[in-house]
Amino acid sequence: MIGYVTLGTNDRDKGAKFYDAICGELGAGRMMENEQFIAWGIPGGGAGIGLTAPFDGNPATVGNGVMVALEAKDQAQVRRLYDIALANGGTDEGAPGDRGGGFYAGYFRDPDGNKLNAFVIDLPGQ
Repeated sequence: MIGYVTLGTNDRDKGAKFYDAICGELGAGRMMENEQFIAWGIPGGGAGIGLTAPFDGNPATVGNGVMVALEAKDQAQVRRLYDIALANGGTDEGAPGDRGGGFYAGYFRDPDGNKLNAFVIDLPGQ
């Protein structure tokens, strides 16, 4: 099981603003912070997300094919998360919409270029 995911940043303040807004919409706040690292989540809850300057001192880079998926409660929250991301320095990677099979998602990148999505699965009969 995943405990948390860490993403690299080259601008801690800009990244923190982005994740404060995104995680706030998901009902999570900062739960750990020092001069290098900030973690958002809910103690005892699901996986958290961390933002850090790379330990080796080199610039943070984006992993090609790497994405963090944030589970939303419904399609309206998917749309809100997508809008919040773009309003806080994120960029579009695919507007919210039905991707088939009850999978509804919106894709975006954070200010450092890390790819994320917000999604919900609406299966018939649930």
